[in-house]
Amino acid sequence: MAMTERTNTPRILVAGCGKLGGAIASLLSDSATVFGLRRNPAQVPAGIQGVKADLMAPESLEKAVPENLDLIVYCLTPASYDEQGYQDAYVNGLSNLLDVVKGQPLARLVFISSTSVYSQDDDSWLDETSPAQPGRFSGEQILAGERTALDSGHPATIVRFSGIYGPTRQRFLDEVIAGRMAPKKPAPFTNRIHEDDAARVIQHLALKALAGEPLEALYVASDSEPVRLDEVVEWVQAHIECASPVEDARTGGRAGSKRCRNQRLLESGFEFRFPDFRAGYRAMIAGR
Repeated sequence: MAMTERTNTPRILVAGCGKLGGAIASLLSDSATVFGLRRNPAQVPAGIQGVKADLMAPESLEKAVPENLDLIVYCLTPASYDEQGYQDAYVNGLSNLLDVVKGQPLARLVFISSTSVYSQDDDSWLDETSPAQPGRFSGEQILAGERTALDSGHPATIVRFSGIYGPTRQRFLDEVIAGRMAPKKPAPFTNRIHEDDAARVIQHLALKALAGEPLEALYVASDSEPVRLDEVVEWVQAHIECASPVEDARTGGRAGSKRCRNQRLLESGFEFRFPDFRAGYRAMIAGR
């Protein structure tokens, strides 16, 4: 039933209500009753109903997961960065949750994924039709999680985010300022999205789903300007005082060299607040 036809407020579960999940939950709380699932529910944002449960403990989910949900946002990060950690976060946790909500007629399951499922390293443009052939176990487990969501029996949408940055994710900016970034030219292409826009992407798609509007099964969520790493470093250096490169400064990228196209997301009606790295880092520098 479309949101405009509902007699009750929509009920949304954000499974994994951490940094990104908490921001998504807060945005959606103006339009829905939002439940934030995490092991320590005291850490969910104000205005969100905390759900104390462990996605690796099915018995805790059976007792805690609310009934009559309209939409689930699955937004997990690994507890450990080995293969088991990724499998637990993206596959096993989701499977456990799906077992609990099996009988609930969800309007949509939104699965937070990553552009790390693409291993292309040839500067090529990528979109939702490009082959996803991960080169690492992390991408393989994320892709397995995507398949679990799509095979769940619920309408599902996968959102592949590129590198998320912003006021609560300042590591790259800190590294440049400290002189620990000195990429060789031409450096690999990089792709990013500001954390505010990342949360707004999910809000945008969730509200469309609740309103009964059609969604694609997959969206690439990245800003509108893929850019070489050395160009980003040079821009930052020109806009804030930075130390000279240290002896062991990083000289290359970490995620291949590809250019992510966001046309499908733009065609859905989404508008970026930070359409390129300059807009995002300019605001961050101003806030330091």
